[in-house]
Amino acid sequence: MSNNSLPESLHRHAIAGRVEIITGRNGLPCAKIMTPWSTAEIYLLGAHVTAFQKNGEPPLLFLSAKSRFAPGQAIRGGVPICYPWFGPRPDEPIHGYARLADWQLLQTRATPAGAVTLWLALPPVAGRETWQSLRTEFIITVAETLTMELITTNDACGETVTLENCLHTYLQIGDINAISLTGLETVPFNDFAHGANGAPRPAENAPLRITQETNRVYPRHAAAVACDLVQHDDCFGHAKARTTIVRGHRDAEPAGLRHCGVEGARKLAVFVARKPVFVVEGAHDCAYAVADCAVVITD
Repeated sequence: MSNNSLPESLHRHAIAGRVEIITGRNGLPCAKIMTPWSTAEIYLLGAHVTAFQKNGEPPLLFLSAKSRFAPGQAIRGGVPICYPWFGPRPDEPIHGYARLADWQLLQTRATPAGAVTLWLALPPVAGRETWQSLRTEFIITVAETLTMELITTNDACGETVTLENCLHTYLQIGDINAISLTGLETVPFNDFAHGANGAPRPAENAPLRITQETNRVYPRHAAAVACDLVQHDDCFGHAKARTTIVRGHRDAEPAGLRHCGVEGARKLAVFVARKPVFVVEGAHDCAYAVADCAVVITD
C-alpha cells in the first residue's frame, strides 16, 4: 500500500523535513518524526509511540518482533496507553480500550528550533457509554527528549468518573546486572514475589537491584524513581501517582512477557509502574496525567 492511499486529512499534517505521514506496517497510518536531535515513530492505532532514538545513541524503546500491527490488536512494546483502566477486568480487554482504538491526529507543529509536537484525540468508541463524557487527548513532543502528556477532561455536569491510566513504556537496556532503582530506599513495601501474597516489608535503605524475582507494591508513593539503565539514565515521576509498582524477572522466559518476544537464555526484564487513580468530577474538570512506567528488556 502506498502512502498515497492515506486520506488527505492525514497528509495535510505533514511538515517538510519534520513530519512525514506514511503507510506503516500492515497498512496502518504512521507519523515519522525527524528533529535535529532525534527521530520518532507514532502509529495512530492506540496513539502508540513505537520508536524514539537520539542521534548517535541506541534506540530508547523496545518493540516486540511479535507485534501484529493489526486493527483492534495491541502493539507490543513502545509506549502503550493503558486507559481508562489499568490491568485486567472481567470480560474486558486488559489495560483498557484506548490502545486498541484508532486515534485522530488533530494537529502537528514544529518550532523554529526543530522540536515537533503532535496532538491526538481518542474518538468516541461504540459500547463505551460509561466513558463518553471524557474528552481525552495525547500530546507528544519530540526533541532532545521525548515528552508525553495524557489529558482527560470530563464534559458532563455533575457526574463523576473514576479512571486509571499508565503510559506502559518498554525500554531497551543492556545488562540487568547493572540496573539500579533509586528513590525507594526509605519506603516500606508489600511483597508479592515467591508467594508472599503482599506481606509487608520494611524499607531496605539501599538502591533496589534485581537479583531475583521481584514483585513489589510501594503504596502511597508519589516521589520520582530514577532508573540507571546502562545505555540510558531515566527518571520516572508523576505528581498524582498513588502507587509505585516494581516487578523484575531473571528467568529465561518471564511469565506474562511471552507475548513480547522475550524468550531464550538471558532474556531479562524489569517493570516500574507509576499508577495514578483519578476521580474526574463536574464540568470541565481536568485530570492531567503524565503517567510513567517502564518494562526494560535485555538481550
